[in-house]
Amino acid sequence: MNSADRKWFTVWNAFSLMILAFFLLFIIYPLLLVLVKSILDAESGGFTLDHLTRFFTRKLYWSTLINSLQVTAVATLLAALLGLPMAYVMSSVKIRGRGLLDILIVISYLSPPFIGAYAWIQLLGRNGVLTNWINELFGIKFDGIYGFAGIVLVFTLQSFPLVFMYISGALKNLDSSLIEAAESLGCNSYQRVSKIIVPLIMPTLLAGSLLVFMRVFADFGTPMLIGEGFKTMPVLIYTQFMGEVGGDDGFAAALCLIVIMMTLVLFFVQRLIANRSTYSMTALKPMQAQPAAGLKKVAAHVFVYMVTGLAILPQAVVIYTSFLKSNGGQVFTGGFALQSYEATLFAKDNDVILNTYGLGLVSIALIVILGIIISYLTVRKGNALNSALDTITMFPYIIPGSVLGISFLFAFNNPPILLSGTALIMIMAFTIRRMPYTVRSSTAIIGQISPSVEEAAISLGASELKTFRKVTVPMMMPGVLAGAIMSWVTVISELSSSIILYTNSTQTLTISIYTEVIRGNYGNASAYSTVLTITSILSLLLFFKLTGKRDISL
Repeated sequence: MNSADRKWFTVWNAFSLMILAFFLLFIIYPLLLVLVKSILDAESGGFTLDHLTRFFTRKLYWSTLINSLQVTAVATLLAALLGLPMAYVMSSVKIRGRGLLDILIVISYLSPPFIGAYAWIQLLGRNGVLTNWINELFGIKFDGIYGFAGIVLVFTLQSFPLVFMYISGALKNLDSSLIEAAESLGCNSYQRVSKIIVPLIMPTLLAGSLLVFMRVFADFGTPMLIGEGFKTMPVLIYTQFMGEVGGDDGFAAALCLIVIMMTLVLFFVQRLIANRSTYSMTALKPMQAQPAAGLKKVAAHVFVYMVTGLAILPQAVVIYTSFLKSNGGQVFTGGFALQSYEATLFAKDNDVILNTYGLGLVSIALIVILGIIISYLTVRKGNALNSALDTITMFPYIIPGSVLGISFLFAFNNPPILLSGTALIMIMAFTIRRMPYTVRSSTAIIGQISPSVEEAAISLGASELKTFRKVTVPMMMPGVLAGAIMSWVTVISELSSSIILYTNSTQTLTISIYTEVIRGNYGNASAYSTVLTITSILSLLLFFKLTGKRDISL
């Protein structure tokens, strides 16, 4: 072996190759099988475009894509129109209880959207509390929030926190002297916001909005619960693959391929905007929240409290209804009891909760290990291979969970790699799907660590690998753990992929919530949702403790 070969065969390149092999097996290979099945005739085994042609030539199918785009575009626009003023008001005006409001906003974002859909059914469904009150008060026949309007409502209130967090981070880097200069030149409040602030944060607003777009487009639970006749692409994919009379794998694969192509285009558009439009701002005089008086103070507090209240309302509803007496089904009979908890947490063997935490913890352990190594390779050992790894890690974030679940069944439902029906396939799905949070957080923290610290350890005789274990990793841990907690919250809330991959022995809380809602056992669903919500709250408080933060920004 010559010197060039010895230089290339390092332990870090070995790590890169092993991780690449892992990604090829659990990301690239399943997605390639989706492509193959979408253009393969199931009977003859020959090439065909019938599945794709079937989608584009039948209005029943392509109208579903139009539905998805309509819902996603409207929800994204409304989320941006809500998140931007929320971030500006809370950054410029001192709001009483700001710390608590931050926590409530991020809890509303981290909770699964379908819990919001279920809670709004309780409020504005056909027999909802607010529906009955509206019908009695105005003498009308309001039929509930089902369909387009209901889906948009849930997605908007659940997605605007992401825009809020991104804009809040951008406003922290905004130099308030620019605003003061505009004010001294005669600009009023509206002109200062429209001419100075919005143009400066526009790249961040677009980046956050695109992430909202991808998240909303990929969601399965919300349109499945309240869409009724208004179908979206994830729902169509699920119904075609899991059909009662036997799913159509080829057509489901074609639907998955269409969604993958669309989300990949959106992903690269987002990266293009991020690379071309972003710029750094150094705030010599950072923007500070100032006390307000009179009408401005009242208006700011009313706006912030009202929006936050609407966002957190679903969580409050499920916690409240979990303590109501019921007839064992959809009807709450009045009064309070622990009936729902007795029927779920105490009457059963609790495998659902144990599965949720057990599968989640194993997944998080894998996510942390891979996240640390990938971020180190990306930042410290930059090359074409490691750049490719960094890009591949983002694919699961933009690919809908239902597509990932179907691709896993295509890949691992037969020998030699038979994983379907096992806990391992759930763990791999969770790990792959939620790894980007920890990778991005770890990459950010290692970028703040000076290489001279590692160079000093090496100069004192430590090997590069020992330096990584003893010096770099401990310094990375605050950022790694912060990202791991975000990954943890999203892992235990995962529905789209797990609803396709689970069996009775691997059922999780989110699946139980979904199935109880479908069956009409709203009390049981509320009890399970409360456990999930409390877990998210405790995880968020731990995030604040580890990071030392008191607010939320990205």
